[in-house]
Amino acid sequence: MKRDKCTAILLAAGKGTRMESKIPKQFMNILDKPVLYYSLECFQNCVLINEVILVTAQEMLPYCEKHFSAQCGFTKVTHIIAGGSERYDSVYEGLKLCNEPDYVFIHDGARPFLTEEILLRGYEKVISTGACVAAVPSKDTIKLTDRNGLVRETPNRDEVWIVQTPQIFRYEVIRSAYDRLQTQDKTGITDDATVVEKMDNYPVFTYEGNYKNIKITTAEDLEIAEIFAQQLEKC
Repeated sequence: MKRDKCTAILLAAGKGTRMESKIPKQFMNILDKPVLYYSLECFQNCVLINEVILVTAQEMLPYCEKHFSAQCGFTKVTHIIAGGSERYDSVYEGLKLCNEPDYVFIHDGARPFLTEEILLRGYEKVISTGACVAAVPSKDTIKLTDRNGLVRETPNRDEVWIVQTPQIFRYEVIRSAYDRLQTQDKTGITDDATVVEKMDNYPVFTYEGNYKNIKITTAEDLEIAEIFAQQLEKC
């Protein structure tokens, strides 16, 4: 029986302006290891993943080649490339290098606490749906407001999910949507699911993520990440 080919696109090209640091957040350290190291290690160790395409900023290419290449033990890393000015540009650069896999796992390098369990759950979901995103139920009540802060709507909390990554797609689904995006208005494109939804009207499903699968965005997130990493070391 043919085994599905799965490619991971790991995004590490962000500037991290909200962190107010000269070092991009994905390269800051958690317990003496760069944030990016943790998710890359997860992909390396997961039997599902055949190859990893690492997308970073042009100026970080030498650093990534030195620390995250196949020669450094990350044998699944087949390409380390420069991304674009926006997230969707970086994803497209990665997609163009995919060698026609069955499925593509797109993950933010600033989310260090990816687990094999999350990958396995996502894989099972994408087989049956073709497009799915890691997500967790919102613990808080959400308010939709206008630009002046006036509350317009309070969605039913049971229907509100906090979306994470990996976002996983059949290759032909995500590639077709991104090909079409190149000639369209990109306003409002904040994640890969939105591209699939808008370009091809393709249904996207959620699968269970993890509340620890946080994105490092602010200094406070880095403090929380230190605690999570310490807990992992004790396991």
